[in-house]
Amino acid sequence: MAAPRDDGASAVLDELSRNFTYWAPGAGNGSLSGAWYGRHQIHLFGVLMAILGNLVISISLNIQKYSHLHLAQQEHPKPFFKSGLWWGGVLLMAVGETGNFAAYGVAPVTLIAPLGCMSVTGSAIISVMFLKENLRASDLLGMTLAFAGTYLLVNFAPNITQNVSARTVQYYFVGWQFLVYVILEILLFCILLYFYKQKGMEHVVILLTLVALLASMTVISVKAVSGMITFSVTDKMQLTYPIFYIMFIIMIASCVFQVKFLNQAMKLYAATTVVPVNHIFFTTSAIVAGIIFYQEFLGAALLTVFIYFFGCFLSFLGVFLVTRNREKEHLQQSYIDFGNIPGKQMLDPIQPDSNGLSYGTLPDGSDSTKSQSGEKKAV
Repeated sequence: MAAPRDDGASAVLDELSRNFTYWAPGAGNGSLSGAWYGRHQIHLFGVLMAILGNLVISISLNIQKYSHLHLAQQEHPKPFFKSGLWWGGVLLMAVGETGNFAAYGVAPVTLIAPLGCMSVTGSAIISVMFLKENLRASDLLGMTLAFAGTYLLVNFAPNITQNVSARTVQYYFVGWQFLVYVILEILLFCILLYFYKQKGMEHVVILLTLVALLASMTVISVKAVSGMITFSVTDKMQLTYPIFYIMFIIMIASCVFQVKFLNQAMKLYAATTVVPVNHIFFTTSAIVAGIIFYQEFLGAALLTVFIYFFGCFLSFLGVFLVTRNREKEHLQQSYIDFGNIPGKQMLDPIQPDSNGLSYGTLPDGSDSTKSQSGEKKAV
């Protein structure tokens, strides 16, 4: 007698088999040939949207930077949120992020996430052209490596086409792989949060690891929401399923807390430190999320996987070289060079002891300090 069949589970598996299209061995596989383009036009569309979205983000960041510099040079600067130029940059930022959001709906996470290096390299090019920043040899080398890594990523990313429906997301959401991954991620997040909140440890690695853990959930939920919206437009309405709104809430919440920790890292550390480390951590967490939740490397050849990760390494190295030791040439800092005052000899420290009553002030003739020999020295 045959065992009873679970029609619900069978229907989900049938849908998964229809929604997956794997590459088949043959000519043109692993190269940008005509056959590759024929099989992966939708992927290339997603890549194009992601690259354009990241370039628009680069333009928006430079516009906002120029707006801040322009306001700082005014005699009576107004708040930045009252600047039309700044709001124009914010609008372009929204357009760029919309492009990235749409790209996740039509292409694998492991293909779209590493393309964030285009935002960093594009910003460097734009700042040299329009903000007149210096172009260094390391910038050219970094851009070259980033472009080479992008080529390898696009060429050797998992050749899989998947239509993300609500039933597909539900199936993955309760899978043992994702449940184990979530439990481990929550444990690691709680440990790092304990050291950050209770022990006061604000190291850049701790902060950006918290960002990366949240980013993995952001990427999973963004692809789920974008994929279900795309599926609703092209095939069948998916917005009536509860899983859509669960993923939407996860997406919003993880984005909010991700921005919170990222802003804290930007306050404590220089952008030249935060940007490359955050790019590496974010991309790595996104790739792991795509592999575990959406099983995007299932059936991929070992050589293809190796070249893909080598492309990731090149893009990471390129971002590091572009952002390394970049000078903030346009930031105006007011300071007094006491060493150039004619006829004056500086004997006292410029900044008194932090435990003294005069901390934060410079002594004048009426408030002089005693030297170790008991003589007064006026600054």
